[in-house]
Amino acid sequence: MGALKPSGKQPNGARNTYGDTAWTPQAKCFIPSGILSACQDIMRKKTQSVAPPRFVDAQSQSEGFRANREARRNVLIEDYVELIADLIDEGLDARQVDIAARLGVSQPTVAKMLARLASEGLVAQKPYRGVFLTEAGQAVAMNARRRHGIVEAFLSALGISAENVRIDAEGIEHYASEETLRAFQTALDSGLKELMARSADIQKK
Repeated sequence: MGALKPSGKQPNGARNTYGDTAWTPQAKCFIPSGILSACQDIMRKKTQSVAPPRFVDAQSQSEGFRANREARRNVLIEDYVELIADLIDEGLDARQVDIAARLGVSQPTVAKMLARLASEGLVAQKPYRGVFLTEAGQAVAMNARRRHGIVEAFLSALGISAENVRIDAEGIEHYASEETLRAFQTALDSGLKELMARSADIQKK
């Protein structure tokens, strides 16, 4: 509720003929002070009644940190195999120089990571022909693309700009649980984009 103006000082010469009242700019009317005070007390109590975040038990907290560490370990793997898949699908060779340029890292860093991926059976390197994904690598890339697609669609439906959708999805896709991704997809299937568009139209009016 907006700032209140004392009785007798209302805009446009409005006169208070209703006794002890207060003028509310948002409602553009007089409200009896008793009712106004009661409403303010209710809102104050509702705000105070919001429970602070509960401090979880040690096991639950450790599970959260463990899942986060596992996600961090998988971030590079998923980023590399997804990029390699994208380059191959575009008819390009997934060379170290190309991977380095697109990830914004040095070629020695890429070489070290590719050696790790090869040791885990995700990529195969052929002289003068770049890098190829193994069957296991293709499975990882497909899953990474699925997660990425869901997150991008969800953020887009919320009305996030295309640039920030691209940037934020790169991080969220690695850390969102399958439960969260299913909830994102359910919201999308239930018309989230249309709902947000209607909400935006209402706010403009």
